[in-house]
Amino acid sequence: MKQEMMTIVRQQQLAPRIYEMVLTGKLVEHMKRPGQFIHLRVPRADLLLRRPISINQIDQDQATCTIIYRIEGDGTKVFAELEAGDKLDVMGPLGNGFDLSGLSQGDKAFIVGGGIGVPPLYELSKQLKHQGVEVVHFLGFASKEHVYYAEEFQALGDTRFSTDDGSFGLQGNVGNLLLATEAKPTAVFACGNNGLLKTVEQLYGEVENVQLSLESRMACGMGACYACVCHVADDPSKSVKVCDDGPVFQAGEVIF
Repeated sequence: MKQEMMTIVRQQQLAPRIYEMVLTGKLVEHMKRPGQFIHLRVPRADLLLRRPISINQIDQDQATCTIIYRIEGDGTKVFAELEAGDKLDVMGPLGNGFDLSGLSQGDKAFIVGGGIGVPPLYELSKQLKHQGVEVVHFLGFASKEHVYYAEEFQALGDTRFSTDDGSFGLQGNVGNLLLATEAKPTAVFACGNNGLLKTVEQLYGEVENVQLSLESRMACGMGACYACVCHVADDPSKSVKVCDDGPVFQAGEVIF
């Protein structure tokens, strides 16, 4: 884990309350694994806790990383007001990301995400495609106006959408998309709320490689404060930390 004052290269709004920010700095050299996150200090004295935000893209050549975040409170509202040239105190990369080592050319990976769980799946999909893996995306949003990165995902592979109100793609949630496909994946990767992750776990119990990225409120982000624990499935008396042991776990590993 490293810390650096990274510089904002650019920022733009993608959808209601959804922003994309590109940062540059030496910290990017340590960003290799999709599914990890960075911990950002809010540049306001009264907001003490850092905000964990998943890494959306890594560009080693340009020494940049991209994050996509949603305005949820005062901290993320401050981030949205920053401009190119401003600096942010960043720690990272943190967490246990997705494991791509068991996949090779010819394999098929289902990539499943909903809402703000979608951003880390883009770097994952890019790296899988680079390995020759066929990627199929299943992405859910509230409505058409909340959809972002549609063309970016479509450029990588088959991409299927659902919206709660049916204004774009299939009406319903991501589970409805998954139920509508008969294809069998080699592996499944998912990020989103607990309902989405439970659905994936139930639908693909026969698939050996199912990796789930949990969304959790965090405080320290480094495993010291135990604010983001979840229980181990085999032994509920034991717990693991989402920030440190996760956020990515194998299906069936933890209770959520």
